[in-house]
Amino acid sequence: MAVYTEISDEELSRFVESYGLGQLLSYKGIAEGVENSNYLVHASSGTFILTLYEKRVDPDDLPFFLGLMEHLFQRGVTCPLPVHDRQGKVLNKVAGRHAAFVTFLEGVWPRKPTAEHAVEVGRAMARMHLASQDFAPKRHNALGLTGWRPLFDKFSARSDDIMPGLHKLVSNELDVLEQNWPRGLPEGVIHADLFPDNVFFIAKKLSGLIDFYFACNDALAYDLAIALNAWCFESDFSYNVTKGRALIKGYEDVRPLTNDERAAFPLLARGAAMRFLLTRGYDWLNTPKTALVARKDPFDYVRRLRFHQSATSLADYGCEVAG
Repeated sequence: MAVYTEISDEELSRFVESYGLGQLLSYKGIAEGVENSNYLVHASSGTFILTLYEKRVDPDDLPFFLGLMEHLFQRGVTCPLPVHDRQGKVLNKVAGRHAAFVTFLEGVWPRKPTAEHAVEVGRAMARMHLASQDFAPKRHNALGLTGWRPLFDKFSARSDDIMPGLHKLVSNELDVLEQNWPRGLPEGVIHADLFPDNVFFIAKKLSGLIDFYFACNDALAYDLAIALNAWCFESDFSYNVTKGRALIKGYEDVRPLTNDERAAFPLLARGAAMRFLLTRGYDWLNTPKTALVARKDPFDYVRRLRFHQSATSLADYGCEVAG
């Protein structure tokens, strides 16, 4: 579970009133999530999510994240809508933290994703990419290619404590990625963290995308590669070709990949696996064992990376490749 910034009844009541949301009826902390503190707030005007942004979030990035959600919502993407206070602001402070209300989305995230879920996710991601094309603000991807080696440098000396041979594996892979990373692919705003727990469904119909706090500008197909890593591998780390094919087909139903994107996909998938291997590796060594945040095993992404290293084209992911 997450560690929360606590807020008093009186302080939250005043905060709810400042947004014109009526009377505070009840609230409770949401255990899922590790980056920020989240509360489910019931007010007389409805149900909302209150997010208190913790120290790992740069306050200067918050207008980008909140503005993006509002932009996407206005263009028909099912995502939370930031709530404006009586003065028209979406971002304020409470309990010593920057904070914002967003609307509540019905649905649950799939604990056992299926191909039917995957095709819906692919379509939703492509719609998000198209809807954000005219979103003017920009945000650099700090966890993109240029950020991977500096992050590894922070724990490389201890990396073999995670798994023998990890230092060599990561060092060699970073060399390959830095020398061969695709350039000139279509870019735009990407979600960059579209894992199953950030996608809500009602039955098998997608009801919303949440948690845009890693969103940034990068190659659109890289976002799809992140999702493939997140949705299309089983608990034994094997690649599920049926789910992979469904995810990519769903995406291409809305936004067909270019020939360059299709050719680059195996390398993009390797990069996506490396990104999460590195962040999990760093957290594995630097999160105190007494912390109330569950550490995620970086070995999951070692196995994914090894699969992608053997792939040479989209055919290896179950997709047809034009001859």
